[in-house]
Amino acid sequence: MLQTLHQTLPISLQTVLLLAASNVFMTFAWYGHLKNLATAPWYIAALVSWGIALFEYLLQVPANRIGYGQFSLAQLKIMQEVITLTVFVPFAFFFMKQPLKLDFLWAALCLVGAVYFIFRNP
Repeated sequence: MLQTLHQTLPISLQTVLLLAASNVFMTFAWYGHLKNLATAPWYIAALVSWGIALFEYLLQVPANRIGYGQFSLAQLKIMQEVITLTVFVPFAFFFMKQPLKLDFLWAALCLVGAVYFIFRNP
């Protein structure tokens, strides 16, 4: 099935979907322990986070390999940052119960500018 998806989905969509999925794992690896393992020793949180991060890398590495032929290195990086914020805001609000802040909007607008400059054709 994955081979079929690989053959039918455009490279740009494959890259974005894999980066988005990897980012979900990354966000939980980096910040999920603050809620779920707050009372555990730091090394337990680090080991659990490391285990979660393995799945991030299993998706992120193929995403960058697939996308690198179609996107430049800078485009892949900016794409990753936009996806990071897109995943982080709902994570912070729904999972970590953090209030939505206007700063998220300003950060997103800065990333829109970054996307414009990285993806434009001068």
